[in-house]
Amino acid sequence: MITRLDQARTATPERAILVGVDLRGRLPASRPAVDAEDSLQELASLAATAGALVVERVIQVRTAPDAATLVGSGKVDEIKTLVETLAADLVIFDQELTPTQLRNLERALQIKVIDRTQLILDIFAARARTREGQLQVELAQLNYALPRLTGRGAQMSRLGGGIGTRGPGETQLETDRRRIFRRIRKIQQELEQVKAGREIQRRQRVEVPLATLALVGYTNAGKSTLFNRLTGAHVVADSRLFATLDPTVRQLELPSRRQVLLSDTVGFIRKLPTTLIKAFRATLEEVRQAALLLHVVDVSSPQASDHVRQVLAVLREIEADGKPQILVLNKAELLPGGAAEAEAAANRLLGEHAATSQTKAVSISALTGLGLEQLLALIDQQLRDDPVERTVFRIPAADGAHLHLLHERAQVFEISYQDDACYLVANAPESLRRQLSEFVVQ
Repeated sequence: MITRLDQARTATPERAILVGVDLRGRLPASRPAVDAEDSLQELASLAATAGALVVERVIQVRTAPDAATLVGSGKVDEIKTLVETLAADLVIFDQELTPTQLRNLERALQIKVIDRTQLILDIFAARARTREGQLQVELAQLNYALPRLTGRGAQMSRLGGGIGTRGPGETQLETDRRRIFRRIRKIQQELEQVKAGREIQRRQRVEVPLATLALVGYTNAGKSTLFNRLTGAHVVADSRLFATLDPTVRQLELPSRRQVLLSDTVGFIRKLPTTLIKAFRATLEEVRQAALLLHVVDVSSPQASDHVRQVLAVLREIEADGKPQILVLNKAELLPGGAAEAEAAANRLLGEHAATSQTKAVSISALTGLGLEQLLALIDQQLRDDPVERTVFRIPAADGAHLHLLHERAQVFEISYQDDACYLVANAPESLRRQLSEFVVQ
């Protein structure tokens, strides 16, 4: 399927200038603006994902943001010169701009100006596939646009129209606000219906009962590649940011033969817009309901520690930080030091970020399959739901259906026959023991 982003990437790209602000101007000159540069590099990846061609990057060092333009009048003049020299089509700021800053910058630069939040919302809008995802993104966009309507009446008037939209003395701004509020209410009602449907699905899963695991992590850490490797699914997995937006749930069998559900979720990112976190709360409910989180980290990235910190911050915001976690250090095949370097990285990240001593780490390669057996064994060990116990079953020898079910869902160690019955000694999960309770030998 060709998406709007794919079309943008193949069409003539917009030429973009990126602007970042380092607010650590009071620090000693010996300390480089690493955070600002890293954030701007990530912004460049986001711009490329949206189909833009980055022609220049600018970092302004300040002790405090300028209330009128964020970067100050001198830097605005410098950016205007770059726009004219490089024939740029838009300027993208790495910080979220206030409505006043956005209006002042557009007037001064005479060119389209967007911020990091707008860029991420645009990518999300193009990537959402399901009706729920599209509604969530639209809700985030409308909440973002609402305080920025002043001076943009002509643009926002496309949201609606018709007889009765403009009363006596009512301004275009008031009309646009009224349309947006009406649309927001409608989307919220539709999302409540979706949420109710999800709750029904969750209740049905609880009745089965199968434990749910959720993959979380920084965007582009390799969650979807790992998901496909473990479950045999075909979720889109590539190097573009936010390749996966809509959650996917598949069944996974553990070494103990326990059946669990694995959920792939949207990747997190630094400065993730609050409007998006609020809008995707229904989707992220999968994370809150999970029995165990598999926190996937790109261990080959120099910013791995910062990425872990950002993900943990989002988990705190959605009240999921207390969930048991396994740090899954992915892309271990890219480490020049091999297993020794992977182990050192695991110990460092656990020391910096582990909430409890129960948090474990495992190094893997979702691409090559390295370490997946250890990961599955660790999941089996950490998962408290549906515990496995050694059990003796007595099943009629002619009951092929239940014998097959036991072999499929449990680890069978001994088989013996007496009269017309088959006796089996197996490590069986609690859900299976309940299902076959009439055959359990007391």
